[in-house]
Amino acid sequence: MQGDIAKVEETTTKPSGMKIYFRLLRYVGSSWVYLLLSIIGYLLYAAMEPALAALLKHIVDVVSEGQITDSRTLIPLAILAIFIVRGIGTFLGGYFMAKVANKVVFDLRTSMFDKLVLLPSSYFNSIPTGRLLAKLTYDTEQVIGSITQAARVLLREGLTVIGLLGYMLYMNWRLSILFLLVVPIIGLVVSYASKRFRKLSTRIQNAMGGVTDVASEAIKGQEVVKIFGGTEYEIERFRLAAEENQRSQLKMEKTKFLNVPIVQFLLAISMSILIWFALSPTISAHMTSGDFIAFLTAAGMLGKPIRQLTDVNSTLQKGIAASYSIFEFLDMKEEENTGSVKTNHLKGDIELRNMSFKYPESESLTLKNISLKLPAGKTLALVGRSGGGKSTMANLIPRFYNIESGEIRIDDLQIENYELASLRSNIALVNQQVVLFNGTIRENIAYGYLRESTDEEVIAAAKAANAWDFIQDLDDGLNTMVGENGVLLSGGQRQRIAIARAILKNAPILILDEATSALDTESERAIQTALDGLMQNRTTIAIAHRLSTIENADIIAVVDKGEIIEQGSHSELLAKNGAYAQLHSQQFSEPTD
Repeated sequence: MQGDIAKVEETTTKPSGMKIYFRLLRYVGSSWVYLLLSIIGYLLYAAMEPALAALLKHIVDVVSEGQITDSRTLIPLAILAIFIVRGIGTFLGGYFMAKVANKVVFDLRTSMFDKLVLLPSSYFNSIPTGRLLAKLTYDTEQVIGSITQAARVLLREGLTVIGLLGYMLYMNWRLSILFLLVVPIIGLVVSYASKRFRKLSTRIQNAMGGVTDVASEAIKGQEVVKIFGGTEYEIERFRLAAEENQRSQLKMEKTKFLNVPIVQFLLAISMSILIWFALSPTISAHMTSGDFIAFLTAAGMLGKPIRQLTDVNSTLQKGIAASYSIFEFLDMKEEENTGSVKTNHLKGDIELRNMSFKYPESESLTLKNISLKLPAGKTLALVGRSGGGKSTMANLIPRFYNIESGEIRIDDLQIENYELASLRSNIALVNQQVVLFNGTIRENIAYGYLRESTDEEVIAAAKAANAWDFIQDLDDGLNTMVGENGVLLSGGQRQRIAIARAILKNAPILILDEATSALDTESERAIQTALDGLMQNRTTIAIAHRLSTIENADIIAVVDKGEIIEQGSHSELLAKNGAYAQLHSQQFSEPTD
């Protein structure tokens, strides 16, 4: 699968690396003062390289002319001054570039998370959690390298090359032009390496996402792994994902370490030709001994910055590949908020008119021509076999997905016309898979809109959900940490907290997706009593496999293969002796001893 993803990404037309990098540099705008200080630092550093060559020229000329005494104090002081200035430049350039880079990564991560919470539900169903986490962590770390290390080298060594070449042109422009003839060849080598680096970086990112996927799944499902003997299977999955990452990484290193010696060899050829011409009396006749030594020293000093400029190419391309992945994510289409109607309190009339729906990744319809009326304050129970479409139908009310055709109307207005936040503020939800956050019990009950609730209101909701007794028994009460997804609590306790959250919200529309499935019989009765009180005068959609919990519902709809095959009250459906009566008979017929 990882290989297929890599092939697709390789064949897709991407923006140029320069265009991506310039877009990344836009994030530097808010830190322009730090960037300016960094550039000043690198200018100071770069200026000291030709200054060293010029000082060497002065030393040679002084020695050859026998004027050592006059410059005995000046030369050591000049050497000290050069290294002090270079040290100051190194600090200014490096420290302030690090501040710029960390601010850019902070902005990228926060922008990505801001985008993440606005993406449609379909996106989260189509991408593994590990791959998302890799984008937020690994990809942004690569961007740090492309700004700190790569930008530092590009600025410092680039300015150094410019300074040394300028000095060489000043000393002898004819020899300098000979030296520059090798630059186009170096450019070709670097260009080829850049394309390969970028392609391999994309593969490494995909492989890293695979590593994170496997690790994330093994951590979340560690109990299933242990009980079903999946340890060896998971170890092998992780090993294969890590091997893919290792192979791509080694190819990257091989390209990198071939690139450097090739560039060095080209520079050596250029230096050899330069020296051969420099030794010609016609070319160097007007040059003093100091000029000649300084010129060759400056040419020799070019080797290190040029080597570092080519060496940093791999880091730069990693950052560009990571930036492409990040910007591709940031450019994704957000959840459509087509509505403009805002309301503080809906009445709760719900009507489905010939509504059909399919998931974006599916070719066939999940729900077909659903028509249903649910008056405000009434309860609709959705029953039927698993996979029939009950939860999907409930998820369409808060517009987690957009329908394919037909209409969903609330208070005689199509839900597409409601502003999303306004619509969802009128809906409370208790999922079958309870979602708790790694915080305190209070933070999980009074979550989101409910953060300003008083302790008295939170406690009243907990009591109504039959959760207060066990909360009181905990050492820290409402301030007890629940762990990631409530791992420190039992299944029943987690579900009661989720129900307390729905009770506290006090919304006019209530969706209960197997809200009592994780409770024991005694707790279920207590919770059902609480829910019966909560459901009064509220429009409720309840999904349940235990038919005993929904017998008092105003409307019961039997959903099978995406269609409503029966609907009516409990007594009406039993009298029909159809699908509901069959389900009821199966569930309540117990074998006698």
